[in-house]
Amino acid sequence: MTIPAQYAWLNTLGTLPRMLTQGIALLGTVETPGGANNQRILDWAKEVDLQKVYTADSIPWCGLFMAVCAKRAGKEWPSTPLWALSWSKFGVPAGQPRLGDVLTFVRNGGGHVAFYIGEDADCYHVLGGNQSDAVTITRIKKARLHRVRRPVMNKPPASVQPFVLAATGAVSSNEA
Repeated sequence: MTIPAQYAWLNTLGTLPRMLTQGIALLGTVETPGGANNQRILDWAKEVDLQKVYTADSIPWCGLFMAVCAKRAGKEWPSTPLWALSWSKFGVPAGQPRLGDVLTFVRNGGGHVAFYIGEDADCYHVLGGNQSDAVTITRIKKARLHRVRRPVMNKPPASVQPFVLAATGAVSSNEA
């Protein structure tokens, strides 16, 4: 899948953070409804050696998505990556979010983890897995933010900066 039109400006930035590039490549992956499973998502569990605990795409998979992106970008990931809030200790602490940062959010029943794309006055625009049962870019209220973490980078690309965006698109309230 290509980047949604309102985020096409990402294609003009040149080099993006490696983990974010991996996430963008997975845009459009959708979990299979009902009792069946998307084999691609199950293969991610094998790729990061979680196939014994991650056995169905009905299990929340935002942390699995993030672990696959980290592995493919050559980054370390938390020891319990399926638990979204464990990503609160990933990389290094960051203040103002920048493109490609890892944001953790609180939600009823747990947490959520996704990449920072940009923000408007009320919401962060994030790329993540298990957002409406797919890898998408969505908006999440800033009030739900738990932590901002930055992948360790020797020399961050110039694209690693904050982006102010229009407040368009639906606001997610529960990513499970």
